[in-house]
Amino acid sequence: MIFANRALLPTGWVENLRLTLSEGRIETIGVSQTARDGDTRVDVLLPALANLHSHSFQRAMAGMTEYRKAGKDSFWTWRDLMYRFTKELSPDQIEAIAALVFMEMQEAGFASVGEFHYVHHQSDGTPYDDLAELSGRIAAAAAETGIGLTHLPVLYTYGGAGQVPLQAGQARFGNTIDGYNDLVDRARYLLRSLPADCQVGIAPHSLRATCPEELGAVLHDHGNGPVHIHIAEQPKEVADILQWLGARPVEWLLKNVDVSDQWCLIHATHMTDAETRDMAGSGAVAGLCPITEANLGDGPFNGPSYLAQGGRFGIGSDSNVLISLTEEIRTLEYSQRLRDVARNVMVVGEGSIGETLFRGAARGGAQALGRGAGEIAVGELADLMAIDSTDIALCALQTDQLIDGLCFAGRDRVVTDVWSAGRHSVRGGQHIGRERIVANYRTAMKSLMSAL
Repeated sequence: MIFANRALLPTGWVENLRLTLSEGRIETIGVSQTARDGDTRVDVLLPALANLHSHSFQRAMAGMTEYRKAGKDSFWTWRDLMYRFTKELSPDQIEAIAALVFMEMQEAGFASVGEFHYVHHQSDGTPYDDLAELSGRIAAAAAETGIGLTHLPVLYTYGGAGQVPLQAGQARFGNTIDGYNDLVDRARYLLRSLPADCQVGIAPHSLRATCPEELGAVLHDHGNGPVHIHIAEQPKEVADILQWLGARPVEWLLKNVDVSDQWCLIHATHMTDAETRDMAGSGAVAGLCPITEANLGDGPFNGPSYLAQGGRFGIGSDSNVLISLTEEIRTLEYSQRLRDVARNVMVVGEGSIGETLFRGAARGGAQALGRGAGEIAVGELADLMAIDSTDIALCALQTDQLIDGLCFAGRDRVVTDVWSAGRHSVRGGQHIGRERIVANYRTAMKSLMSAL
């Protein structure tokens, strides 16, 4: 049982809410209730968001790539550094890093994660004895933290557009179609040990890392669940795909593939007006990662036009250089303000920017991960977060200003509790396994740094 002084329902704010959970879902909701003995009491209850795009291992690189060398730094120079770092990661280190990342996500208010997982093999590209060894490590990290996991094994076949062979730094990523099918099947078997809300989707890495025939094959074999793909992140990527396939990435994908509401198009940064309109009409989710997109110099998403066309979106932490729900949301809005030289951009017509972004990200993230969540309603997964409205960042605000305060003035410290499908992993602002998870991470990083 959970009792909240205030809560945000699909219909608006209510007071003195009491809800019951059953098998990870919301069973009953009552308003104007009285707390009872044994209830978990919180101040303000909200739907928790999904973190729809994560490469957990990159968290261990945070702060290592912010030194400018001679020439112009870009996404592509960052990628070369990432490849060299990735070469040294061991299975134990990958598990420890993922557990820390998942814990930090939950403490920030995320109840679930889409782990876009492309480190599959040993350093020289040789498969482990268990082809899905590293997927198993991601599953173990999810089990330790209690986060809701949508695991997304990545199909990564080529080193660039036009079926360029894999580079040495990409050896750990590569699979044939047959190898990938075996990997996905094995990952599904391994995730059977996790709670029922956890699942496996697929992730063709990008149009530049696969080809039309292989994309069609993998969709034929595994397309009945979440499908995530990187798309149009960088101008060079757009130019390379245009030269190779004769169309821009989003344009080509929408014309040649049955893109539906099971799809999540990650970044989609560089789109024409027509691509923006057509993507919004497809029902797919735009997977936006504003902190990473700013860190890598990707550029801002075409937000106002996409929202005006009814486009769906969610947020993710991608490189995990900084894991913060509040910072992702405000960076999304601020990127639009900086481009447009305007304020209060990401809303259609009039209304609260914070609530528009928060509710939109909650619904879109849940859709992208294939979770029945995103709002506090009977039958939905109990993906919930509680915040403290007495925090100095929020204490002067009226109820209908709380989400704006959370998104633009609050920090993640205002999060007091998080449930992932009813698993109450964050209590009093701290994950229940924090001490052990942090100790394991420190040990892993010590051994990793000695190998670099």
